[in-house]
Amino acid sequence: MTRYPKSGRGRKWTVAELKAIPADWRGDVLRDGDGLVGAVRFIAGDSAPRVHFRYECKREGKKAWHYCGTWPMSSLDAIRRARDEAREQVKATLAAEERRRAEDASVQELYEQWIRDGVLRRDGNAALKRSFERDVLPVLGVKPVRLVTEHHVRGALRALVARGVNRTAVEVHRNIKQMFRWAEKRQPWRRLLQDGNPAELVEIAKIVDADYDLSNIRSRVLNDDEIRELRDRFEQMARDYDAAPDKRRAVRPVEPETQAALWLCLSTLCRIGELLMTEWRHVDFEAGTWFVPKENVKGSRGKKRDHFVYLSPLALRQFRTLHARTGKTRWCFPGRDGKSHVDVKSVSKQVGDRQHRFKQRKALRNRRNDNSLVLSGGENGEWTPHDLRRTGATMMQALGVMPDVIDRCQNHVLAGSRVRRHYLKHDYADETKQAWAKLGAAIEAALERRLRLVSGST
Repeated sequence: MTRYPKSGRGRKWTVAELKAIPADWRGDVLRDGDGLVGAVRFIAGDSAPRVHFRYECKREGKKAWHYCGTWPMSSLDAIRRARDEAREQVKATLAAEERRRAEDASVQELYEQWIRDGVLRRDGNAALKRSFERDVLPVLGVKPVRLVTEHHVRGALRALVARGVNRTAVEVHRNIKQMFRWAEKRQPWRRLLQDGNPAELVEIAKIVDADYDLSNIRSRVLNDDEIRELRDRFEQMARDYDAAPDKRRAVRPVEPETQAALWLCLSTLCRIGELLMTEWRHVDFEAGTWFVPKENVKGSRGKKRDHFVYLSPLALRQFRTLHARTGKTRWCFPGRDGKSHVDVKSVSKQVGDRQHRFKQRKALRNRRNDNSLVLSGGENGEWTPHDLRRTGATMMQALGVMPDVIDRCQNHVLAGSRVRRHYLKHDYADETKQAWAKLGAAIEAALERRLRLVSGST
């Protein structure tokens, strides 16, 4: 049983109270305050009690004890002084342990604080977390930050290059540098990085393969023949599937929703992610317009803006095709559960899976791994939905559309002085409408050219 002085919990025992302890208190615990605890003992044949006092504290979540003396052999004042000395000693020990823990703070701890307080990307850091958990933390996570050197970082990056993922190595190097730059400005990490950012000493150009283009700036533009070939591939896939005697074993064609998304990327210059988040309330068939709210737009916070697209007849037909399939849902491209839009990477994955020859990876389970969308025999390399956006912009340029108008069609953040952006408020609605119309007509003309050639040859 735990007992307290007559004056109440938190008060101190008096000598008179200790002398009055009865024999039936044997084994009971006396609380004297400030962590001082006494255990009542009686020696056989002796009616006088003895109290063994200890200072009670916690270290690393477990109870610890320091012997402070036995009353009445030691006075209460001496016991309490011993308690005070033990308490100060424990404080000093805990402070030293805390300093050691701070000195040995790991890369894992730095990462957790950085990902929580130091970085916020558009996807809520989802891709960044996957990258660190897969490629960085298994190698560097347990290492104390103060002991991480350029050699550790270089080793992690070389492992990625050995796997054939040069681009991932470049991105991981960039992200590690960003994390350490953030740490260099804040305690306790700043103190642990007195020798500087170890990732800054790593020259990524000397790690990636010699033939890897570090600029990684894509310039792929589909020519007219490839645009026609893409249309033909879609149609041939559908014919082959319809003619297959066993649909269970036949190769399924590209989904009509995906085909529509690709033609819209080409004809509106939109970003594929922004397109896949579109709701039907944003499409006005009578006016022939598509509204992209700034919440869906790629860009930095504070710089994003709503975007308004005037649909050419070609683009409008794609939305009508979509509406016939998904018009009963909220989303133009609904997910499987119908409660949200499809994953914004889904179309890019479908296109990439059908150009397997360009992938430095093993065949993925439950995914397509063929070359049915490789164009021009692969001579011009892989293409992506974003390349269609570039292709459309290039076609606009060839049609004589001014660069400022093309920028507005692509919803680029406009360069130039802040004063110009503040005062020049013309919305270029007529100019962009004409530009989209020209582009749609040019695409249709490119597609018709092949049809005329085929019909003429027959």
